[in-house]
Amino acid sequence: MKLVTRTQLGWPASAAPTQTSTKGVKVHYEGTPVSTRLLADHDACLAEWQAIRKSHLANTTENYSDVAYNYAACPHGYLLEGRGIGKRTGANGNQELNIAHYAIVGLVGDEGLTEPTDAMLAAIRDGIDLLRRNGAGTEIRGHRDGYATACPGPALYAWVQKGAPRPTSLEEDDVPLTDADAEKVAVATVNKLLKGGALETSDVDRIAKAVAARPATLTDAQVQALATNPALAEAIAEKVAVKLAERLAK
Repeated sequence: MKLVTRTQLGWPASAAPTQTSTKGVKVHYEGTPVSTRLLADHDACLAEWQAIRKSHLANTTENYSDVAYNYAACPHGYLLEGRGIGKRTGANGNQELNIAHYAIVGLVGDEGLTEPTDAMLAAIRDGIDLLRRNGAGTEIRGHRDGYATACPGPALYAWVQKGAPRPTSLEEDDVPLTDADAEKVAVATVNKLLKGGALETSDVDRIAKAVAARPATLTDAQVQALATNPALAEAIAEKVAVKLAERLAK
């Protein structure tokens, strides 16, 4: 996962209402012309995201407290933080719909850049998985599901209808974690264990990948949760050793 945080964007903490769970996630697009320049210039993606937030904050009709979306995904595979985790979206049409689902927007539109890249689809999937690990349900919908709109456009909606699969050319382990997000992934996944959830093989892989990317700062309770499950701790240790060796070899 390649996460660009609000701090990196120079934004303060989101003033959006708190919400700790949803039925799932709705996928959006911009619905306006988007320049194909974004394909070759990641700085243009960041400028686009900054411009979207600026326009939302200036919208006196909607009176947004922040950029409407929880996250955005760019053509280069970066997940751009908006309202983020645990914040109600403002993008789904009305309060009832906003309460039901988080919102992720792909930086594509109805003219110019209209087709999401595989890297963008992988970033949207990263956002869905991150939100699921932090209280979101399993539903994946398009904005048009339950609201009269063309959003998220034909290409993204066709992908959503297939279940939003991660592109086979970009499996999760192939996408590097940023240092900041590596720690979040490790802590969130171990917290799942603390809450009584059963860790799956993919969860063990996430912890190992995160710790290999950056040794996570775990609380005593989190360390204890791992220590009381020797088989799990051993599996994680083995995977971490392999990933650290791979990093050293690069």
